[in-house]
Amino acid sequence: MTKQPTAPQAAFLTLENLEALYGGAAGGGKSEALLMSALQFVHVPGYAALLLRRTFADLALPGALMDRLDGWLRGTDAKWNGNEKRWTFPSGASVTFGYMENDADRYRYQGAELQFVGLDELTQFSETQYRYLLSRVRRLKGAAVPLRVRAASNPGGAGHEWVKRRFLDEGVSANRVFIPAKLEDNPHLDAAEYEQALAQLDPVTRAQLRAGDWNVLPKGPLFDRAWFEVVDAAPSDCRWVRYWDLAATEAKPGKDPDFTAGALVGLKDGIFYVRHIAKVRAAPLGVERLIAQTAQLDRELGDVDVWMEQEPGSSGVNTIDHYRREVLVGFNFRGNRKTGSKIEYAKPVSSAAQAGNVKLVRGAWNGDFLDSIGAFPSPAVHDDDVDAVSGAFSRLAEPEAAIYFS
Repeated sequence: MTKQPTAPQAAFLTLENLEALYGGAAGGGKSEALLMSALQFVHVPGYAALLLRRTFADLALPGALMDRLDGWLRGTDAKWNGNEKRWTFPSGASVTFGYMENDADRYRYQGAELQFVGLDELTQFSETQYRYLLSRVRRLKGAAVPLRVRAASNPGGAGHEWVKRRFLDEGVSANRVFIPAKLEDNPHLDAAEYEQALAQLDPVTRAQLRAGDWNVLPKGPLFDRAWFEVVDAAPSDCRWVRYWDLAATEAKPGKDPDFTAGALVGLKDGIFYVRHIAKVRAAPLGVERLIAQTAQLDRELGDVDVWMEQEPGSSGVNTIDHYRREVLVGFNFRGNRKTGSKIEYAKPVSSAAQAGNVKLVRGAWNGDFLDSIGAFPSPAVHDDDVDAVSGAFSRLAEPEAAIYFS
């Protein structure tokens, strides 16, 4: 069916714990390791495995997961269903291919009962998607099949930070295993040819893909991720602002719209504390519900000023008026008309962060924010959360009298 497992692949296949990550460097046999893992229990009746990439196009590429497994199973007793993208085995076990292009796509698997979930290129997924899939892994009492969530990935990508934290930083203490594999570990690959291709990359990407280095990351033009200290809590007597950068578009297949993002930022003794970031891609009603709910939750901090970026023209005026009269009644809510580019608005945040005066309160959103701000202002990365923090920063940096009486 396939080649003999390499030493790292064999170690990966013998793991019995729930969560494990394979790879690091390019050429270590990540995809094959996932496929081998998914097939380990296809002789058991009722066994169900799911293999995922971020998009369907990633699944269908030549040499990708679907193509490789077809090469392994074509001509065997396993049957392929092209509509459901599923292999079914004589035992009744199945291996299904799927994708999660947007966070909402995780609900495709809401009713699934799986014993194996495999995610290829894990850093392309969000932590929200990954954690949701953990809830889909279950079995009948007394079943002999172990429950496993297996992933493969190189360093880098939008999810680098949360994957590194989960599997390398917290790994051993949380019973999560990382199996590193490098080019040298894969005797089935033309190493010399691949080495030449990797040599053409920039130094950061080459260190990530050739050496599997999870500690090297590119610096953005304005921000260095290392400037942001992560703390367990902010002072209770901060002056607080929740600032919203508004969008109202649902995520759909083939579309990658902006997020509505709301940053909760506090100021105390010249130190700015980013306590929370809420993000959603939804239609206007869904956005309104999130903003109203978030305002209620923020009340536990006392007085929290709520601001929203006001778009130019009458439509911006009407939006702010609608939120004031219909959505945020009873809250200290205002619109903010920006004058200047998002880069200009981010520069004061950059200066304060470089001086060590911007801290992040520990939370699940930290990794996504650091990925965004580390790449800012790259057009390839959504920067709505950065815009929201910049907006909150600008309101907090103003003297209170200038805000309330101007």
